[in-house]
Amino acid sequence: MTPALVAVRDVSRSFALSGTAVHAVRNVTLDVAEGEFVALRGRSGSGKTTLLNLIAGLDRPDSGTVHLGGEEVSSASEARLTELRRHSIGVVFQSFALLPLFSARENVGIALRIAGVHGRAVFERADEVIDLVGLGPRKDHRPYELSGGEQQRVAIARAIANRPPLLIADEPTGELDSATGAQIFELLQRISAEGTTVIAATHDPLMIEHVERIVEMEDGALVGQSEVGQSDEVAEDWSRPG
Repeated sequence: MTPALVAVRDVSRSFALSGTAVHAVRNVTLDVAEGEFVALRGRSGSGKTTLLNLIAGLDRPDSGTVHLGGEEVSSASEARLTELRRHSIGVVFQSFALLPLFSARENVGIALRIAGVHGRAVFERADEVIDLVGLGPRKDHRPYELSGGEQQRVAIARAIANRPPLLIADEPTGELDSATGAQIFELLQRISAEGTTVIAATHDPLMIEHVERIVEMEDGALVGQSEVGQSDEVAEDWSRPG
C-alpha cells in the first residue's frame, strides 16, 4: 500500500464570530497517499478551505495533529513552516494571486528565488514548468494579457516550480468557465500522475472525471469518502448543486 504523505488526526479548528464560536473543522481524520489526487467536496462554509489551510501550515489546529511526510507540521515553528511552504508544499488559489507587473516567467521565477534558487537555474526551471503547463509561447506576457485559464496555469507552474511533494488547490476552477476548468483538472491530474500528491477543494462536478477519491465535508466534519467510479450513486451525487 502506498504510504500516506499527509496524515490528519482528530483535527479541530474554531473561530470567534460576534462572540460565538464557529466550528470550522470538527475532529477530522484523513490520510492522503503519495501521488494521490483527492477532492474535498462540500458546500460553502463546510470547512474545505480551513482544512486545506491547516494541511498547508497556513493555520494551526486547536486540537489534533497534521503530519507531512512523517513530520508534524501542526506544531512546527514559523521558520520551519516557511521552509516547508517554500520547498514541500505548493498552493494554488482561486484568485490566481499573480503579480500584475511581472511576466508569467517572472512570476514563476520569484517563487524560485524565494526558495533559494539563483542565476540561470531560475530561468531554466521557470521555462521548464511554463512549458509543462502549456504556456511556453506566452511566458513573457503579463497577467492582464492572459486569459483566466492561462493565469491559473501560471499559478500552477509557480506552485510546482520547486518540485513540492504536495500541491494544494483551493477552488482552482472557481473563476473559470467549464471548458477551461476541465483543462485545469486535466493538468492537475497529469501532475498527480507524475508523483505529486494533489488535494483540491471544489464543488465543481467536472472534478469527478479526474480525481481518485472524493472526501465529503459538511459543517466542518468529514461525512464520507468514495473512490471515484465505485458506483453510479457517487456520480449522481456530484451532479447536485453544492
